[in-house]
Amino acid sequence: MATNRWIRPEVYPLFAAVGVAIGICGFQLVRNIRINPEVRVAKEKRAAGVLDNFSEGRMYSEHALRKFVRNRSPEIMPNLNSFFTSPDRN
Repeated sequence: MATNRWIRPEVYPLFAAVGVAIGICGFQLVRNIRINPEVRVAKEKRAAGVLDNFSEGRMYSEHALRKFVRNRSPEIMPNLNSFFTSPDRN
């Protein structure tokens, strides 16, 4: 049977990785359709042409996650990185 071939414990990480990737793509798609100032789904809004609405574009690009990580170190594990790179701490 096909289920015995594909549904095994060894395949679960692959399913999880593909599921996360699909989730991220879906989130970005919904985000762009709903709040991107350059995407216009309604016909009335498309008829307006090119708008120079800089405040709306700034609100879209400066979202909460970007504000949260703005002044943080661009490291995933800063304690581990500083442990291995700082010889004076050892």
